[in-house]
Amino acid sequence: MTDFRQDVIVEQATFGAGCFWRAEAAFRSLPGVLDSRVGFARSVRGESELIEVVQVDFDSKVISYSRLIEHFWTLHDPTSFDRQGADVGVKYRSALFFGTAQQAQLALVAKQRLDASGQLGKPVATVIVPLGEFQLADEDQQRYLEKHGASSCSI
Repeated sequence: MTDFRQDVIVEQATFGAGCFWRAEAAFRSLPGVLDSRVGFARSVRGESELIEVVQVDFDSKVISYSRLIEHFWTLHDPTSFDRQGADVGVKYRSALFFGTAQQAQLALVAKQRLDASGQLGKPVATVIVPLGEFQLADEDQQRYLEKHGASSCSI
């Protein structure tokens, strides 16, 4: 999605990084991130299970999609496939959901670069898939950590 408003170019990115509350709070702290929402995503390939995600609206004139991906790598363990800390299962999968061919290319390059760096000691397990379905989580889940004055998902 691209929306043009008075010198602002709004784009959208969707990330699965384990607990969506923590990911949402972390992305909202970045300059250029205009809004976010948490929910559940499924790729267009029709996987049956939904993944916890944060969907981010950002001004691409202020922050790039590539910079968001760099931040994404720091929010979780991208070498872990279906587990983030104590959270286990498909819904906690490390995933980059792309909406455009350009996002797909940038995500693939970022993953290859991180793998080639060897800094993680293990291969990156993050899946890079086209966004199919997005289901918005209930309102009480939105900005959950902010509403509850917490800094982590273990509250």
